[in-house]
Amino acid sequence: MPGPRHLVLTGAPGAGKTTLLAAAERSGLATSPEVARTLLRAPGGMALRADDPLGFAAAMIAAHRAEYEAVRDRAGPVVFDRGFPDVAGFLDVLGLAIPPEIDRVCRTVRYNGPVLRAPAWQEIYRTDPERIQTWDEAVESDRAVTAAWKRYGYTVEDLPLVPVEERLRFLRARL
Repeated sequence: MPGPRHLVLTGAPGAGKTTLLAAAERSGLATSPEVARTLLRAPGGMALRADDPLGFAAAMIAAHRAEYEAVRDRAGPVVFDRGFPDVAGFLDVLGLAIPPEIDRVCRTVRYNGPVLRAPAWQEIYRTDPERIQTWDEAVESDRAVTAAWKRYGYTVEDLPLVPVEERLRFLRARL
């Protein structure tokens, strides 16, 4: 029986997902980067997030769909930095209703493999131009996205709070 097709990293902002994704890529695993950062770095991206969060969510879902479709025929597993239910969690944090199309995608376009959560980790948390949340907001975001993954029927397993090399071993053991 073939192994998992996808592994998704989710969890708190600033909890080491991007660092782990880079280590996974360097170790030879296929990866797909977080789409939100790409959108935020694009001209008008930060304004879209602030001024039109539903439009930003729609852009994130479209970008996640594109990355998901891009690896459809790839042999072996792919490690994703976030996924469809993260978009629902983003809207939950803002107290916004999940649009029907986003809900449909979360329910019907399924990841096949483990979902690993990077819990909020205050010792490594830092803000940057795209990661604008306070520590308390990062913790709330983690709660919301984790709840969204579970609401859409996924089992979420916590990454240990250990150096990246140990996290990478943990990730590889799930594949």
